[in-house]
Amino acid sequence: MTRDVPPEVLSSRLGYLLKHAYLRLAEESSRVLAPHGIDGRELAVLAVLDAHDGLSQLEAAGKLGIDRTTMVALVDALEDKELVERRRSPQDRRKNTVRLTPTGQERLRDAESARQEMEDRFLAPLSDADATRFVRALKSLAGADEASGSA
Repeated sequence: MTRDVPPEVLSSRLGYLLKHAYLRLAEESSRVLAPHGIDGRELAVLAVLDAHDGLSQLEAAGKLGIDRTTMVALVDALEDKELVERRRSPQDRRKNTVRLTPTGQERLRDAESARQEMEDRFLAPLSDADATRFVRALKSLAGADEASGSA
């Protein structure tokens, strides 16, 4: 696909560059995840649920930084696809936890592999060292370094 060259007046503006880089990344992400029957948000939910066993919908929403209503809709969609299931918490009968099904675990593994390959291709114009620095810089800007406890 041919991309338009940004107007010279915008070619050094951070917001413009970040937006257009993100749009390219989102387009590629949608393309590689489509065969897996999920989108990027659903993949993020699967990844968080897999990394933190036995989360409630509310706890998962907090980790993802999304509101409760959106989380319910995402879990409903993933449950309809038989990728997650809600279970009563053994510690608190008032709370439901959300867990990946075996199909969800397999889908996560396959989709994560496709996502990682796509991200590697996306970053290919950069050297390995530059790609590592770029991701590290984005983590700092997004506050992810603070959340993970690294500096």
